[in-house]
Amino acid sequence: MKKSSAFTRVLLAATTLVSLSFANAYAGPEDYEFQLVSAEVKQGPTEVSVRLVNKKSGEPVTDAVIFTTRMDMAPEGMETMTTPVEELPSAQPGTYKFKTNLSMEGGWRFQLAAKVQGEGETVKGEVVVKATP
Repeated sequence: MKKSSAFTRVLLAATTLVSLSFANAYAGPEDYEFQLVSAEVKQGPTEVSVRLVNKKSGEPVTDAVIFTTRMDMAPEGMETMTTPVEELPSAQPGTYKFKTNLSMEGGWRFQLAAKVQGEGETVKGEVVVKATP
Protein backbone atom coordinates (compact mmCIF):
# COMPACT_ATOMS: atom_id res chain seq x y z
CA MET A 1 0.00 0.00 0.00
CA LYS A 2 2.84 2.38 0.83
CA LYS A 3 4.50 1.84 -2.56
CA SER A 4 1.37 2.83 -4.49
CA SER A 5 0.89 5.87 -2.26
CA ALA A 6 4.46 7.05 -2.92
CA PHE A 7 4.01 6.38 -6.63
CA THR A 8 0.78 8.44 -6.65
CA ARG A 9 2.58 11.38 -4.99
CA VAL A 10 5.44 11.23 -7.50
CA LEU A 11 3.00 11.02 -10.41
CA LEU A 12 1.00 13.98 -9.06
CA ALA A 13 4.17 16.06 -8.61
CA ALA A 14 5.34 15.26 -12.15
CA THR A 15 1.93 16.13 -13.60
CA THR A 16 1.95 19.45 -11.75
CA LEU A 17 5.43 20.34 -13.04
CA VAL A 18 4.47 19.50 -16.63
CA SER A 19 1.29 21.60 -16.31
CA LEU A 20 3.25 24.57 -14.97
CA SER A 21 5.78 24.26 -17.78
CA PHE A 22 3.04 24.36 -20.41
CA ALA A 23 1.34 27.32 -18.71
CA ASN A 24 4.56 29.34 -18.88
CA ALA A 25 5.25 28.28 -22.47
CA TYR A 26 2.01 29.78 -23.70
CA ALA A 27 2.60 33.46 -23.02
CA GLY A 28 0.51 35.82 -25.09
CA PRO A 29 1.09 39.30 -26.48
CA GLU A 30 -0.74 40.73 -23.46
CA ASP A 31 2.14 39.43 -21.30
CA TYR A 32 4.45 42.14 -22.66
CA GLU A 33 4.56 45.87 -22.07
CA PHE A 34 6.39 48.81 -23.60
CA GLN A 35 7.66 51.29 -20.99
CA LEU A 36 9.22 54.71 -21.51
CA VAL A 37 12.73 55.18 -20.17
CA SER A 38 11.93 58.89 -19.74
CA ALA A 39 8.40 60.31 -20.04
CA GLU A 40 9.66 63.83 -20.81
CA VAL A 41 11.99 64.81 -23.64
CA LYS A 42 13.00 68.09 -25.24
CA GLN A 43 10.88 69.47 -28.05
CA GLY A 44 12.55 69.32 -31.48
CA PRO A 45 14.97 66.68 -32.74
CA THR A 46 15.26 64.16 -29.93
CA GLU A 47 15.70 60.54 -28.94
CA VAL A 48 13.04 58.40 -27.27
CA SER A 49 13.90 55.13 -25.54
CA VAL A 50 11.48 52.37 -24.54
CA ARG A 51 11.88 49.06 -22.76
CA LEU A 52 9.96 45.96 -23.72
CA VAL A 53 9.27 43.94 -20.58
CA ASN A 54 7.79 40.51 -19.97
CA LYS A 55 5.14 41.35 -17.34
CA LYS A 56 5.15 37.82 -15.88
CA SER A 57 8.89 37.68 -15.19
CA GLY A 58 9.72 41.40 -15.05
CA GLU A 59 12.65 40.71 -17.37
CA PRO A 60 13.52 42.87 -20.40
CA VAL A 61 12.93 41.33 -23.83
CA THR A 62 16.24 41.56 -25.67
CA ASP A 63 15.45 39.87 -28.98
CA ALA A 64 12.36 41.72 -30.18
CA VAL A 65 12.12 43.01 -33.72
CA ILE A 66 10.30 46.35 -33.78
CA PHE A 67 8.68 46.56 -37.19
CA THR A 68 6.02 49.26 -36.80
CA THR A 69 6.27 52.67 -35.17
CA ARG A 70 4.00 55.70 -35.25
CA MET A 71 4.39 58.98 -33.40
CA ASP A 72 1.39 61.33 -33.37
CA MET A 73 -0.21 64.02 -31.23
CA ALA A 74 -3.39 62.09 -30.37
CA PRO A 75 -3.14 63.07 -26.66
CA GLU A 76 -3.55 66.71 -27.75
CA GLY A 77 -6.48 65.91 -30.08
CA MET A 78 -4.31 66.02 -33.22
CA GLU A 79 -4.00 62.37 -34.28
CA THR A 80 -3.27 63.34 -37.88
CA MET A 81 -0.16 65.30 -36.83
CA THR A 82 2.60 62.72 -37.18
CA THR A 83 6.38 62.74 -37.32
CA PRO A 84 8.86 60.18 -38.68
CA VAL A 85 10.57 57.73 -36.32
CA GLU A 86 13.91 56.03 -37.00
CA GLU A 87 15.28 53.16 -34.91
CA LEU A 88 18.78 53.63 -33.50
CA PRO A 89 21.21 51.12 -32.03
CA SER A 90 20.93 50.72 -28.26
CA ALA A 91 23.66 49.65 -25.86
CA GLN A 92 21.23 48.39 -23.21
CA PRO A 93 19.63 44.95 -23.68
CA GLY A 94 15.84 45.19 -23.81
CA THR A 95 15.91 48.94 -24.48
CA TYR A 96 15.03 50.21 -27.92
CA LYS A 97 16.07 53.72 -28.99
CA PHE A 98 14.48 55.94 -31.65
CA LYS A 99 15.25 59.27 -33.28
CA THR A 100 12.35 61.62 -34.02
CA ASN A 101 11.43 65.30 -34.23
CA LEU A 102 8.74 66.42 -31.79
CA SER A 103 7.99 69.74 -33.48
CA MET A 104 5.45 70.94 -30.89
CA GLU A 105 5.45 70.77 -27.12
CA GLY A 106 2.80 68.59 -25.51
CA GLY A 107 1.77 64.95 -25.53
CA TRP A 108 2.86 62.60 -28.30
CA ARG A 109 1.53 59.04 -28.60
CA PHE A 110 4.17 56.51 -29.60
CA GLN A 111 2.68 53.27 -30.98
CA LEU A 112 4.90 50.22 -31.47
CA ALA A 113 4.50 46.69 -32.80
CA ALA A 114 7.09 43.96 -32.35
CA LYS A 115 7.77 40.32 -32.95
CA VAL A 116 9.15 38.48 -29.93
CA GLN A 117 11.04 35.22 -30.41
CA GLY A 118 8.79 32.29 -29.53
CA GLU A 119 5.63 34.43 -29.53
CA GLY A 120 3.18 33.63 -32.34
CA GLU A 121 1.27 36.90 -32.20
CA THR A 122 2.41 40.49 -32.62
CA VAL A 123 3.11 42.43 -29.44
CA LYS A 124 1.56 45.92 -29.66
CA GLY A 125 1.70 48.83 -27.29
CA GLU A 126 1.74 52.56 -26.92
CA VAL A 127 3.25 55.10 -24.56
CA VAL A 128 2.79 58.86 -24.23
CA VAL A 129 5.84 61.10 -24.44
CA LYS A 130 5.68 64.70 -23.24
CA ALA A 131 7.72 67.17 -25.29
CA THR A 132 8.89 70.14 -23.22
CA PRO A 133 10.50 73.42 -24.39
